[in-house]
Amino acid sequence: MTQTIGFVGLGVMGEPMCRNLAKKSGAKVVGYDRDAAPLARLAEFGVERAASLADLAARCDIVFLALPSGAHVEAVCAGPDGLLASAASRHIIVDLGTSPVELSRDLAARFAAKGARYADSPIARTRQAAEDGTLSIMVGADEAVFATIKPLLATFATDITHCGAIGAGQIVKILNNMVLVETVVALGEALATARRAGLDGKVLFETLTKGSADSFALRNHGMKAMLADNFPERAFSTQYARKDIGYALDLAKSVGLKLNGAENADSVLAATTEAGFGDLYWPVVYRVIADGTGDSGG
Repeated sequence: MTQTIGFVGLGVMGEPMCRNLAKKSGAKVVGYDRDAAPLARLAEFGVERAASLADLAARCDIVFLALPSGAHVEAVCAGPDGLLASAASRHIIVDLGTSPVELSRDLAARFAAKGARYADSPIARTRQAAEDGTLSIMVGADEAVFATIKPLLATFATDITHCGAIGAGQIVKILNNMVLVETVVALGEALATARRAGLDGKVLFETLTKGSADSFALRNHGMKAMLADNFPERAFSTQYARKDIGYALDLAKSVGLKLNGAENADSVLAATTEAGFGDLYWPVVYRVIADGTGDSGG
């Protein structure tokens, strides 16, 4: 019998992931999104449209969620007519977004009470990686669930890491994003300082790639966005980056730690949003750093 896979959330990252799933998995794929446009495009690849979350749950065994935040995940799962209302023992729910650790553990327990299983499997890397099927995924799940979903994850990811039990994937992803944001803030500070001191920013960044400051953030967020002053909408926004830093600060607080670097990054992101750049690609933090308007006091 052909497996039927559900996919909820067909935005910037979700649409190409769903397309790769439909093209490579051999499964029937059913999609759900409030926007009809991605569903129309995905129909060319055999993706069927669900009339509702209840309809999707009735038709599918495994359901992927690619949603902007934990609040959206909670609404889709636990809201009126959400997935929990239709959950059964055959279901596996897979959250591909970045959500709070405690929310992942709570939802997993609530689905388990209905006999269903859950995995937190947040994705990393860029929109282009989603298009190319070369994402990195960090999975929190038991061994059996991981073994079941790994071949499906492999249709849109090249690096899939089983980090541990429920919540472990989110811990790794949240800390990944924390380190990334702090690094990009540092790159913005370096670039602004170099330019004010009379140095060509391109010379700075190209030289940094040859030394110990080289990084993914430098080569992508720094060289492709900051140097070019290229911060489009419909990319990972300043508001989303601040959401993730908030998750990191909440996680640290839950284990009794104060993170000065993350607090500083949060303040820079806040200043960037206040400057009117909240919807732009988040390396736009460079603009407020260069203007001297970013609050980096922590």
